Amino acid sequence: MQDYYSTLTGWMIPISRAMQANSIDAAKALKECDISLDVMQDQESSIAAEKFAHLLEYCNKKLGRHDFSVLVAEQFHPGMFHALGYAMMSSNTLYDALERIAHYKRVVSNTCQLVNHERNEHLVFEMNIFTYESTNRPVLSQEIVETFLATIIRFSRELVTLDFAPVKVCFAYPTPRYDVAFLKNYFNCEVEFDSSQTAIIFDLKQTKEKLLCGNPLITHSHEKMLDEFMARVDKNDLTHVIKNKIFELLPLGAPSQTEIAEFLGMSLRNLQRKLSDQGTSYKEILESTRKKLAMNYITQKHLSLSEIGYLVGFSSVGNFNRAFKRWTYQTPGDYRQGRKP
Repeated sequence: MQDYYSTLTGWMIPISRAMQANSIDAAKALKECDISLDVMQDQESSIAAEKFAHLLEYCNKKLGRHDFSVLVAEQFHPGMFHALGYAMMSSNTLYDALERIAHYKRVVSNTCQLVNHERNEHLVFEMNIFTYESTNRPVLSQEIVETFLATIIRFSRELVTLDFAPVKVCFAYPTPRYDVAFLKNYFNCEVEFDSSQTAIIFDLKQTKEKLLCGNPLITHSHEKMLDEFMARVDKNDLTHVIKNKIFELLPLGAPSQTEIAEFLGMSLRNLQRKLSDQGTSYKEILESTRKKLAMNYITQKHLSLSEIGYLVGFSSVGNFNRAFKRWTYQTPGDYRQGRKP
């Protein structure tokens, strides 16, 4: 893995707002931390993780405290996560939103891996932080991790309720020498340091409650933007390039693997080999893309089942019904009927 890690400059939206709210000269802070003022203008560029950490440390020193992380989180804005933020805000459930950020986290940063897994009655939103190959030091400072997890909770409160609180927050960092009461007050739950993981633990049932702001059509629109963005920033990731092309062509019928290979300007055998190296296949990508679209469309009552079938590339209702039953063990009609209030 490359020894350079960065994060989206969209973070400068809440950071600059937090600096302004606390009388910190933003221009001087950026200069002191060797960050170009241009980052404020281009929300698709990135900033080195080291410089991001330096900026948070600088602001803490200016305040003479250690709570700048939660001050940044309080200034949450969907735009800080590019189109991902808006896709998250229109999710059907908090569970869906957390799954979405885990899936598209490369849009925000290449510094960690995000994983959601269910454990008993809890959903564990885990942050596996990469380390520098040369020193084995974590790429992200404790202050950055605090800021990110605090922002996830702020986002959750925007979706669910302002007094929302997780079950527990864990940091795989040593207990700080300073008072961490500000973190406990902010998260409103137990905060554990020296943990075996860095994670937020949610009540599983609460994360699956339907949200009033859910809008599959808006979510789908932003996910198309995200796939296009990811294709731009990482053209070597064939999975996202192919998925983006499938999105475009599905209403005309499912594109063949040969058509996709021609679009990419490579031989069929070369495409198959590259996908195999990534641990996937064209069939798997097509299947997962169709399923994802179908599950979004099925909630849109103005679309008939036959229309949905054609939108996801099936030539007949019968073929769509069989595929949907393979995905959910229910027919599309039964599934839609079961979702009625």
